[in-house]
Amino acid sequence: MKIAVWDTYVTKNDGQIMHFDILAPDDIKDADKIHEFGKEYLKTKGQEGQALTAKECRFCHVENLKPQWEASIASNGYYIIEMEGC
Repeated sequence: MKIAVWDTYVTKNDGQIMHFDILAPDDIKDADKIHEFGKEYLKTKGQEGQALTAKECRFCHVENLKPQWEASIASNGYYIIEMEGC
């Protein structure tokens, strides 16, 4: 399976930047769906309501599915890689 990586930067409630990647099957072409995945993740981090649009989240590249992402993608439709400020 091919996975699309969406590079995401969100300004947190305290003004700091969260950088994370949203990974989803590459057949999901609807950016709004990817943004919804990101918003679900933000809720888990106490950052509900923060802006997450095409300005904050952009398609980056495609890579092969890795085993550590498989369960999350199968159950949730996506996987998050926390990069910084998460």
